[in-house]
Amino acid sequence: MSSMDQTIMTPAERVRRLVVPVLAALLTLAALVQVANVPSMLGYLFYTEQFLAVVLALGLPVVFLGKSRDGNRTIPRILLIASDWIFAALSFGAALYLALRYPELGSAWLAKPVDAMVVAALLLPLVLEALRRTTGWTLVILVMLMLAIGLFGHNLQGTLQTRQVDADRLFLYLIFDANGLLGLTLNVAATIVIAFVFFGALLMRSGGGEFFNDLASSSMGSRRGGAAKVSIIGSMLFGTISGVVVSNIVATGVITIKLMINSGFSRARAAAIEAVASTGGQIVPPVMGAVAFLMADILQRPYSEIVIAAIVPAFLYYLALFIQVDISAARDGIKPLDRSQLKSLGEVMRKGWPFTLPFAAIILAIFQFNQRAEFAALIGSGLALLVGIYPGYGGHRIRLRQFASALSETGRSLTDILMISAAAGLIIGMLNVSGFGFAMTASLVTLGGESLFALLLIAAVASLILGMGMPTIGVYLLLAVLIAPALVGTGIDPIAAHLFIFYLGMMSMVTPPIGIGAFFAAVIAKAPPMKTSLEAVRLGWTAYIVPFIFVFSPALLLNGDPVEVVIAVVTASLGVYAVSAAFVGWMAGRLSIGIRLLLGCAGAALLIPAAPGDNMTVALNASGFLLLSGLFLTFRARSRHSVNIPANVTSHEE
Repeated sequence: MSSMDQTIMTPAERVRRLVVPVLAALLTLAALVQVANVPSMLGYLFYTEQFLAVVLALGLPVVFLGKSRDGNRTIPRILLIASDWIFAALSFGAALYLALRYPELGSAWLAKPVDAMVVAALLLPLVLEALRRTTGWTLVILVMLMLAIGLFGHNLQGTLQTRQVDADRLFLYLIFDANGLLGLTLNVAATIVIAFVFFGALLMRSGGGEFFNDLASSSMGSRRGGAAKVSIIGSMLFGTISGVVVSNIVATGVITIKLMINSGFSRARAAAIEAVASTGGQIVPPVMGAVAFLMADILQRPYSEIVIAAIVPAFLYYLALFIQVDISAARDGIKPLDRSQLKSLGEVMRKGWPFTLPFAAIILAIFQFNQRAEFAALIGSGLALLVGIYPGYGGHRIRLRQFASALSETGRSLTDILMISAAAGLIIGMLNVSGFGFAMTASLVTLGGESLFALLLIAAVASLILGMGMPTIGVYLLLAVLIAPALVGTGIDPIAAHLFIFYLGMMSMVTPPIGIGAFFAAVIAKAPPMKTSLEAVRLGWTAYIVPFIFVFSPALLLNGDPVEVVIAVVTASLGVYAVSAAFVGWMAGRLSIGIRLLLGCAGAALLIPAAPGDNMTVALNASGFLLLSGLFLTFRARSRHSVNIPANVTSHEE
């Protein structure tokens, strides 16, 4: 029976392997054509919703045919394959029909025409099934819970009560209204995100990954703990354009984790350093894993404001990681990398300087020429393609096959984010049509009126939970819909609110019990996953603390009087150093538990944001500075004294 099944399956498998890459490449091409505004230049005008329906028509079959399923005793594999093809055909047909008929159905759906009802009845469950296949049950359950609230929320009592909405009107609204499935979140994913992921794919195929690793090795490899510092710099550079933490960890970690273990770091610490460094790449301006552009689009604020606000928090994140790696290397006697194995910085830049051109072009296009982020990414992709054709780096060159694979890989890798964006659109639509979004925001604003800190704690926990196992962009999109409006409603600066939920959601990648990023790094390092995750939490501690600080202290977002900004950045940096040294237990020598507690207190006092005119917070900052200075000078003097004694003794014995 199995051989017979195999004979029947083979043609379907061959067709699937041909169809999926083609559909994925067409998905990417459709997005790039839309970004380049080619249709309007040729005189073709259509609704944005029609383009998004085409994206679904191409993306849903990629999910159904690309996510293979194994049979079991009750359902033979051949039936599962047949159902995959049926789902793919239905989703393609329904979404394509929606694209072609949207001008009529978009304005007539309130009359409940039969074809609109059929399209809604097909697309909604198919999108949920595709979401289940790409992200698991968690998001599906969340969407279904929201749908249940939309249908039955009018029976709730108190502030969470919603308006009554008929089931058919709700489902039609979700599919056809611009605030639903075919809304902002899917549009952002289908233009900005795809453009930047394609840019990254071209960059990697032209040798960009090797260039980043060589750049990090040549600049940091000769310092103590050099292997870990190479991991930090390389993963940061790679992560800011990759947009996918796990991909970043796998791409760079296979090299850097082995280097760290061989140089003396424990397996768990090496994996944790890679996981934290790769995760942090998502918060580094100017790209921020493409989230910066999404945030600017959602907030309707200039992209430059988002980038400027993100500079100091990203600096503090990597400052803490770098300090902990550096002083733990001093404590454990971890040596630099072998200089004979390192390329010189001049040699690396001489061969790889063309890779700076695509980034420079993106920044100039956005800041100097006020181009849309997705169009700037298209310009960067063009330059990355030229660099990849000639001269490339490390023997890597882009040929026609590599270009085609970049198109296909981009489309396939984006299906997860497209499905998450579609889910976010459904949630937004439900919140709008039922009024539950307003009710939830009002309830949380009331809580925030009683205690803003309590509201932030709730938002932080919710962000960590909702972000588990999701791509960075998907995390942000979901949290921007569910959590950020409540924070903004309490009077928090919108950029601070969105950065808050982004940071906490991002850290779900390394936070137990489901720190997927840390777990992937642990597999590479052959380290205990939970131990690696806990170590990553310690190394990335600033991402849990700093968001609370910049909500109360806008100066850390470079918003305020220049003197206040300088004071806030300096005290926060000193606080990060103090707490990091307390964690490691080293400051020019080993520290006792008591001294580490004092150092931690000094750091906490420095991290507390000083409010203008608030003598208490100013006094806390000053006392933290004095305590840190005293401890540092004491241990520096003691360290010099202890070093001189062995030197004299050795000389005498010789």
